[in-house]
Formats: sequence, structure tokens, C-alpha cells
Amino acid sequence: MINSNQQYDVILDAREDRCPMPLLKAKLALNKMVPGEQLCVTTCDSGSLKDIPQYVAFTGDTLLNVQEDEGVYLFVIQKNEKRV
Repeated sequence: MINSNQQYDVILDAREDRCPMPLLKAKLALNKMVPGEQLCVTTCDSGSLKDIPQYVAFTGDTLLNVQEDEGVYLFVIQKNEKRV
């Protein structure tokens, strides 16, 4: 069972959204965050399994965790100081 109740700086529930909205909402959230903060994104969109890790790799942020449970995906991203 995915638990998004841990301590994160920002929690984004995008379970009702479809591609490309989970990624766009994650991007907007990260842009408002300060380096070192963690974003937790939950989504049911399987396209996020490709989109979010690719975006994180591009920006230079850190993907700390990816989980999947019964069609729900959880991503934990840490915003880094040096980003694209």
C-alpha cells in the first residue's frame, strides 16, 4: 500500500489527472519550491512512469523514490540547487 502521509514539503494528488497534467502540475510545484524540499506526487496515469523520471533527469533534480500499487504511482522528488 502506498503511503503518501509521510513528511514531505509538498504533496500533489494527481490521481484524477491524465497525461500530461501530472507532469505539468509536478513541474509547477517544483518551480515554487526551494532547493532541498521534497515533492510527493501520486497519479494513476501510467505515462507518468516515463514522463516524470525523464523530466527529473533533465532538470537535475533527484528522484528519491518510485512506487506502484494497484495502478497508483508515487514519486518522491527532491529539488536540487543546480537545475536546468
